[in-house]
Amino acid sequence: MRRVYFDNASTTNVNPEVLAGYEKLLETCYVNSESLYDEGSQVHRMLEKARSAIAGLFDVQPEEIIFTGGSSESNSMAIKGVPLADPKRKHIITTPIEHSSILNSCLQMERLFGYRITWLPVYPDGTVHAEDVKQALDDDTILVSVMMANNETGAVNPIAEIADLVKHQSHAYMHVDMTQAIGKVPCPMTNIDLASISAHKIEGLKGSGILIRRRHVNMEPLISGGEQELGLRGGTSNACADMMLAKTLRLALEHEKEYTPYVQQLHDHLWQGLSAMEGVELNSPEHGIPETVNFSCEQIPSEVMQNALNEAGFMVSARSTCESKSNNPSYVLKAMGMSDRRASCCIRISLSYHNTEAETDAFLNALKEIIRHYG
Repeated sequence: MRRVYFDNASTTNVNPEVLAGYEKLLETCYVNSESLYDEGSQVHRMLEKARSAIAGLFDVQPEEIIFTGGSSESNSMAIKGVPLADPKRKHIITTPIEHSSILNSCLQMERLFGYRITWLPVYPDGTVHAEDVKQALDDDTILVSVMMANNETGAVNPIAEIADLVKHQSHAYMHVDMTQAIGKVPCPMTNIDLASISAHKIEGLKGSGILIRRRHVNMEPLISGGEQELGLRGGTSNACADMMLAKTLRLALEHEKEYTPYVQQLHDHLWQGLSAMEGVELNSPEHGIPETVNFSCEQIPSEVMQNALNEAGFMVSARSTCESKSNNPSYVLKAMGMSDRRASCCIRISLSYHNTEAETDAFLNALKEIIRHYG
């Protein structure tokens, strides 16, 4: 039986072009990029060329690109590093549907350093509203952090509106977690001070990511060390992975233009099939990112449904993979106002351009049988 991968929001297979380039680099670019001999200088130049290429994709300056180990690190750097560089202001605004790296960083800032955290209300469509950000802003606000696309539901927040409001009506910085949005919807940097991106969500290498930090933003390093990454992230650079991130991002943005209509067709086909199925409740907004569809069958707990789908040949998740070992209800769906039961019976399907309509049909047929058996 052919296994079907419907968990692309968790991670993706590495693009063959990226993998081939990485393997080639590993053979020759193994020296430390900070070394003074010729080979080290060559790796350093190649790394800076990749940094410039990434900067060009986002219309920012090369020195505004910080290589990291992925979005969890980038998020932590933003949430902790920026407020700690300006300790006079002790108010952070965020949402209760952020990735756990944001949520736990905010809670840590509250617990250890006395920061005041405002959790924005979440509406039934899974988004937050700019008006609520406006009401929460005050002179003590140092940072506003709102994700562009939610990792469980695919809901897309009005980032352009929120960022414009923060820019022109406060002295706070605007941070956006773009992890689930990059390569799926446009991600302009207009009025955004910081942005987090991870390679492995877009067919890149695990352990690779960036934090875009505009030059006017002060930040304390979380990893102290040498002068790597403008002194903001110590440690020998993961040069080969960092170099390949430039190609990963370029390919992802090209694929966004090329494949989004196709993935949208898959989404719509799956959506229609689920909508017509008795006992299925759709949790995602219809017009979120096309890659993600979240639904619940309240008579079947998430773990039972996942195991049944796994036996049928489908790899899916229930909530964020970082929370997959927990049996707690989805905190994202709870924040949207759903019951504990519905939030405990959710399944997330996350598509890619590699999937086919035949796979979605097979999934719908398998789901019908599972509901008939367990319902």
